[in-house]
Amino acid sequence: MSSCWTWTRTGEPRSRASNCNTTRMTGCASNAPTPRSTSIAKEVVPVTGSPKSAEFSLVDDAWIPVLDAAGQRREVSLLGLFEQAGDIRMIACELPTQSFAILRLALAVLHRATGGPPGDGAWRALWHARQLPVGDVADYLGVFRDRFDLLHPEQPFYQVADLRAAKNNTFGLERLIADVPNGIPFLTTRAGEGMKSISPVEAARWLVHCQAYDPSGIKTGAVGDPRVKGGRGYPIGVGSVGALGGVHLEGATLRETLLLNLVPVAPGWQNGDDRDLPVWEREPQTASEESDATRGPYGLLSLYTWQSRRVRLFGDASGITGAMIAIGDRFDWQDRHLLEPMSVWGRSGPREREQKRTPIYLPRPHDHSRALWRGLQTLLPAPPAPGAEPPQRLSPMVVQWLARLTVTGVVGSDFRVRPRATSVTYGTQQAVVDEVFSDALTMNVLLLVENSELRTAAVDAAADAESAVKVLRRLADNLARAAGSRDTDSGDAERAAEQAYARLDQDFRDWLARLGPDSDPVTERASWQRLVRRAILRLGDELVAATGPAAWIGRAGVDRNGREVHYSSSQAEAWFRVGLAKALPMAAETPQQRQEEPA
Repeated sequence: MSSCWTWTRTGEPRSRASNCNTTRMTGCASNAPTPRSTSIAKEVVPVTGSPKSAEFSLVDDAWIPVLDAAGQRREVSLLGLFEQAGDIRMIACELPTQSFAILRLALAVLHRATGGPPGDGAWRALWHARQLPVGDVADYLGVFRDRFDLLHPEQPFYQVADLRAAKNNTFGLERLIADVPNGIPFLTTRAGEGMKSISPVEAARWLVHCQAYDPSGIKTGAVGDPRVKGGRGYPIGVGSVGALGGVHLEGATLRETLLLNLVPVAPGWQNGDDRDLPVWEREPQTASEESDATRGPYGLLSLYTWQSRRVRLFGDASGITGAMIAIGDRFDWQDRHLLEPMSVWGRSGPREREQKRTPIYLPRPHDHSRALWRGLQTLLPAPPAPGAEPPQRLSPMVVQWLARLTVTGVVGSDFRVRPRATSVTYGTQQAVVDEVFSDALTMNVLLLVENSELRTAAVDAAADAESAVKVLRRLADNLARAAGSRDTDSGDAERAAEQAYARLDQDFRDWLARLGPDSDPVTERASWQRLVRRAILRLGDELVAATGPAAWIGRAGVDRNGREVHYSSSQAEAWFRVGLAKALPMAAETPQQRQEEPA
């Protein structure tokens, strides 16, 4: 069993497993005995630098927006986030991508403060405790307090203190704030005085977001970076998290959310590596790219705190007036699925052909054109058959971890969780943010288990809806032909599909949330098919009723197979009902079911 160690503020060392080596921290790292090296916990080296107190401490000053149990919005400090986690529902930032980036930052802190956690037993102890190990978190943050000062003169948080351009450029805030695209600020609500200065509170949030999601494109060239040519830093890609199809698990409180996403650093999950350190435990960044030897990525900690950009904020505690943003550390996500637990993954055909090997996995950003439930097979892919080729899709490691906890009984089979998907669509050459996507589904944990019949029923139910909507599209096309349209892409089918998905959206979410350990998969799927059938039939009837006399009479035409047919509204309706019966074979209703189930 691996040894581990933690920090304590005062008093006796906290008890752990019998072979756990505990170190007492009383405010100065130099007072601590050197711990044994482990997979995640390492000796803490005192931070050198200015002894002056922080001007804006992310540890102590409130800057993270949250929604509490009473539904009230407020701001907390980084330490307060952990202290009040049991009374907070969620991190609730201006953008869901901000919330996701700050969650990853908080997880990096919690991983270090818990020594991993080093295995199932350690995680189980955290889950059953009444609160997070706040003392350990406070000790850890206390050791690195200077590195969490946004305005530190020598080592400001997530920045390079002496970052500068070759020319005396003037920098505004539009490069930092994602909802004000640089050069096209026409559709933003933030302009004028709102762009002259922002508080350190807001700047801290946008700084964390910038390192995670900053668009690609040419950046200001930083003096001292050998990659700069002609005063420009040429594109290295979007911020590291921008490439992910981000997924995290939401519990009833932030405490549950943090623990559900705290994948152990233990065999079978995350391999421990003594080189894996968050950026604040490494030497301060310079303008140039950090050496591969220190930056990794070697594990979760380097991934969660990856420095995609070199940044310097301008201003003081009264307001931040500008930000210089230069290129930072490059990142290639190929085959990082064993390191990164908070993304969906898919095989890359182009890279497999290019490199002549299989499988090669890359993160898969979410499809922003459809609700999360419509892509449920991506979040919860079917397990490969024995002897089959490697799977095309991989679910996030956080989903696999909670499935393991469900199977082993650590988390009860009646527990409900909300997987939340978050990702960004970038525009021209990935140089602008086009769209931010976020969606969540409430579901029973049994749906996360690979071989669960309930999981199969849910994925198949989403496919049932797609099949039924496809039949409705065909009805809209046939009615358009009956009315004399020669345009095979008139838009009628697309509008009908949009209406169908809008009507089914909340129905599916409610149906999914009702599934539990006592649900019969066959019965539940049949119930869903009947619900879909009624909704699609109503829409079909509305489409038929809206057609005019021309469609009633109809006209001759050629179908998709080249056969001559007569298109009319009555014929289109007949085809529609036959097609719907084939798409939803379990939807046949007895008279008793028609009376019992709501319309």
